[in-house]
Amino acid sequence: IKLKVHGPQHPDTATSHGNIGSVLGRLGKFEDALEAHQKALAIKLKVLGPKHPDTATSHNNIGSVLESLGKFEDALEALQKALAIRLKVHGPQHPDTATSHGNIGSVLESLGKFEDALEAHQKALAIYLKVHGPQHPDTATSHNNIGLVLERLGKFEDALEAHQEALAIKLKVHGPQ
Repeated sequence: IKLKVHGPQHPDTATSHGNIGSVLGRLGKFEDALEAHQKALAIKLKVLGPKHPDTATSHNNIGSVLESLGKFEDALEALQKALAIRLKVHGPQHPDTATSHGNIGSVLESLGKFEDALEAHQKALAIYLKVHGPQHPDTATSHNNIGLVLERLGKFEDALEAHQEALAIKLKVHGPQ
């Protein structure tokens, strides 16, 4: 309907492509998801430009799908584009910027670049602490991600501490159930 009403070059059409890509990704149809997100990105680049937050979201979505496909170098490139846009648009202390750091950290971990991954997750945590505070699900996720990387680095005591902090936040925010 949006395609018929707005045409192929409209932000709402791009959003529909992105939504389709997200669902296809959840269905495990990653190649199809990538194609849908690439269509969304092409429209957003043309209509909104390369420095728009929605364009960053498309780069992020493409990076996530590429990560699922095991194309880690390509995923890193897409996620770094998203981060660059978010830094320009939102600045360094914004939840979307933190999300980009965390996503980059996950890909760096998959690439075996554990020290770089740790640094990226620590940046995400610092931002989440500042913008959300210590008792927020995103903060817990960052603690968990840091714990996972610390495990890979063989720093088990530090990893345990990070995971315990994540659990404490989750219990406080969500309760024991």
